[in-house]
Amino acid sequence: MLEISLENVSVGFRGPLLLDQVQARIESGDKIGLLGRNGSGKTTLMRMLLGLERPEAGRIEIAAGIKLAWVPQDVPPQTSGTVLEVVSAGLPVEYSLDENLWKKDQSLDRVFAQLQLDPKADFQRLSIGLKRRALLGKSIVGDPDVLLLDEPTNHLDIDSILWLENFLTGFSKTLIFVTHDRAFLTKIATRILEIDRGKLFDWECDYETFLKRKEQALLAQEKQDALFDKKLAIEETWIRTGIKARRTRNEGRVRRLESMRQQRAARPSKSGSMRLAIDSGERSGMLVCDLQDASFGYASKAIVNSLDLTIMRGDKIGILGRNGAGKSTLLKGILGELQPLGGTVRLGTNLQIAYFDQNRDILDPNLTAEENVGVGRTSVTINGRNKHVIGYLQEFLFTPEEARSKIQFFSGGQRNRLLLAKLFAQPANLLVMDEPTNDLDSESLEILEERLVDYEGTLLVVSHDRAFLNNVVTSMIVFEPEGIREYVGGYDDWLRQTKVNRQAKAVSTSTSKMPGTNPATPSGLKSDKSAASKLTYKEKLELESLPSKIEAIEIQQGKLHEKMSNSEYFKQPAAQLASDAHEMQRLETMLLEAYQRLEWLDMRQS
Repeated sequence: MLEISLENVSVGFRGPLLLDQVQARIESGDKIGLLGRNGSGKTTLMRMLLGLERPEAGRIEIAAGIKLAWVPQDVPPQTSGTVLEVVSAGLPVEYSLDENLWKKDQSLDRVFAQLQLDPKADFQRLSIGLKRRALLGKSIVGDPDVLLLDEPTNHLDIDSILWLENFLTGFSKTLIFVTHDRAFLTKIATRILEIDRGKLFDWECDYETFLKRKEQALLAQEKQDALFDKKLAIEETWIRTGIKARRTRNEGRVRRLESMRQQRAARPSKSGSMRLAIDSGERSGMLVCDLQDASFGYASKAIVNSLDLTIMRGDKIGILGRNGAGKSTLLKGILGELQPLGGTVRLGTNLQIAYFDQNRDILDPNLTAEENVGVGRTSVTINGRNKHVIGYLQEFLFTPEEARSKIQFFSGGQRNRLLLAKLFAQPANLLVMDEPTNDLDSESLEILEERLVDYEGTLLVVSHDRAFLNNVVTSMIVFEPEGIREYVGGYDDWLRQTKVNRQAKAVSTSTSKMPGTNPATPSGLKSDKSAASKLTYKEKLELESLPSKIEAIEIQQGKLHEKMSNSEYFKQPAAQLASDAHEMQRLETMLLEAYQRLEWLDMRQS
């Protein structure tokens, strides 16, 4: 059944057209992922469907009796009261009549059960995930035919995202949503609409099929454009032949050339892409950070408890956990912004740290984009090359006018791109990033991923973007109910390992209940803990001496780093330079072996 149709809809707000004579038909039961770059018109299109904005041309037809509801991207700050009051605000007016009170109670009970909400809870005291859930309840309590969601996974933790996916999978009505969460798109969308340079393309497929078709379409378009340009060049050469040839021109050919020129001029120009370059600076020491029994928190209340963690140069670590679990607290502890409540934190040598803050606190809203990045300078140095700040910002898709504008009116996507520009304007061999993917469009996300994969330094990143974690990190630190655990690989690897662990635990539990049996132990682990943990006297002495040995190696490394960073250093004879390089390599090998030995002995003892 047809619910909504768009006929030649155009809108531009007196500027270049965001939507140029677009058409679409939305059928009952569609689950549509609406894609497009930041600023392409996705939210504008949804607002027009809701009647909050009007098209400048064309018309939008909504079938009689069709009800629409939406959940905006940001939680309205003025929303207050109990969850019952917030959700009840979405009920139709007629439900307030006495004869319809039973419908009201029935609808509310259904929503609270579906969304697992406490109606008595204070809305303002809820987590961001539960606030979003309450607003979803407000939207669906009136039983809408079409539900619109704008960036529904932004700022949600992984548990909330998985809950939302499960709910929407069972949602039987029509769904239209904007998101840059690729895993969410893959799970939910049955149809893709894409806004690209003012046009609306209906790909009539799920997200994974869309990616394949889009790649094929781009390749075909490139070949077609190249062939057209070649033909146009031949015709332009013909028209510019000598005077004698002009007298005998074929008028039909001239008209055809003019038509080709018009086609070429009307061809949509390619959208610009972010051009990220990350300066990894000088190499840090082999050890980046070592936490021993470290606890972090506020006012003597520990949020991160008794954590042992060693981070080595080149590690790319993803940090995952529910909101409020302590992920940002852990980052601040590693950075030295929080002193440990217990245990020790040891940072390695020669660290150059750059920190991406999800709250964007390092951006001054009263300054322009140019001033925020330049910090009193007109140029920045990237990988040894000077770039004017305005030109540098253009690589992050800011026009010169936007670069000179105060950022207080910037969108979330613009602020995120600006923060990346500021972050990468300085050399760093340790990148610490807290939710860097929020508000970035898919293309910018993929470019960021490519640069981080190639990055030669160390990366710590908090993210709930599952595709991002799979593509970038080599290990995961996960805040689980039982405590903080480390896993090899990305998000999917963590899922597989936790599934195996659950199965092993279930087998162990069931076996232990059988009479005459001992609990099973995982393959490769000894059941006799005392045998595994027994160190010889010599090994115990070695374990005690290893920390001081490591410290001595790092001091030697630091002195050699300092010597090699002197501006006069490379004037020395080639033999001396080669000798120092060999010594640096020897120290790094010794340090790595010492850490591996320490970890092995420590594991056996514990």
